[in-house]
Amino acid sequence: MKYFINDDFALSRPPEGPVASYVIPFTEWLVDRGYGLVSTRNQVLMAAGFSRWLRQKGIELSDIRGNHSERYLLDRAQRPKRGDNAALRHLLAFLRSQNAIAEEIEAEHSPSAVEQHVLAYEQYLRDARALSRQTIINYRPVVRDFLNFRFSDGGVSLAQLRAVDVTGFVQKGVSRLNMRSAKIMTTALRSFLSYVRYRGDITSDLAAAVPIVANWSLSSIPRAIGRDEVARLLASIDRDTPIGCRDYAMILALARLGLRSSEVVTLELDDIDWAAGEIRVVGKNGQRNDLPMPADVGEAIADYLRKSRPTNASRRVFLRDKAPIRGFTGPCGLGSVIRRSLKRAGIDAPTMGTHQFRHGLASEMLRGGASLGEIGEVLGHRHVQTTAIYAKVDLNALRTLALPWPGDAQ
Repeated sequence: MKYFINDDFALSRPPEGPVASYVIPFTEWLVDRGYGLVSTRNQVLMAAGFSRWLRQKGIELSDIRGNHSERYLLDRAQRPKRGDNAALRHLLAFLRSQNAIAEEIEAEHSPSAVEQHVLAYEQYLRDARALSRQTIINYRPVVRDFLNFRFSDGGVSLAQLRAVDVTGFVQKGVSRLNMRSAKIMTTALRSFLSYVRYRGDITSDLAAAVPIVANWSLSSIPRAIGRDEVARLLASIDRDTPIGCRDYAMILALARLGLRSSEVVTLELDDIDWAAGEIRVVGKNGQRNDLPMPADVGEAIADYLRKSRPTNASRRVFLRDKAPIRGFTGPCGLGSVIRRSLKRAGIDAPTMGTHQFRHGLASEMLRGGASLGEIGEVLGHRHVQTTAIYAKVDLNALRTLALPWPGDAQ
């Protein structure tokens, strides 16, 4: 006798065991999160099998722990396959959300002395400095490496830090890093040493002892994607598919508004004022900037929201296309979209990243007569020096500054 789960599939027999009554709610939970029919079916079959095994072992619902899933996979006749572990993790997460089983109590773990200082520093950056998650992620390994370098014996006494420790760490590490990573390392180290002084562990300004990595201001030229390449890229996207409809809207927002990738993926439904034709962007350090929304960007976003965006409780405008359906966890997801789209369109772009669209918009605005101040306002720059690098792409203006070649030689 078949046991119908929903209109799409059924089990060969009714589920048995302590989880039996949760099989159908678990199915609905999976469907709500965007899992497809095949994935949902496999996870429900896993839940039913796990429930039977629990009954055979005499394990009650209240006694279920995380290690039971590992034991079940080992006891089964068939070999574990890809997705089995994830299915059981999802089941246990669902049961915890229903208060059917207790939250997993983590084994007592006493972090090392180094890790305790790293965690305290993280909290300071997050709460006192309000730095972005990505900045904290960049700084964390530098501080951990520095403390392990200085206090290799395990005990940490920040009062013992000396300038020679700082210079020795930088000299050892900077030789194997590129320019960008070296700058992150020295910036993170200065930040940490300032924090240590703020705490009162040291009285001298050891941040001043961090060597300066040569990095001349405005030494590079912005790598901007051209207008024609942007048009080719957008034309190559199949907007009749849900993914294509979403990707088109995200890339158009990058190209027409000059947004950072993080600003696109964190855009929320409430950030769009359809009546005023404005879009609110949350930039670095929580800075908010209201921008006029170009008509084509508004049409692309509206098209995605009406036709292709999955029904979901998330307030994010753009959602992942794979389960669990939710907003992007970071800008890396949009970076993958760009790389995939450029490759499909056969475009040899200056880079494979998202910032080239921001550079492209700034370059086009400059050639169209916009001032650096106007460009900086659109890009959300707080300092005009940040925008000054785009003066390099205005070749006609730069030619007026060139001195004539001496003599008759050309």
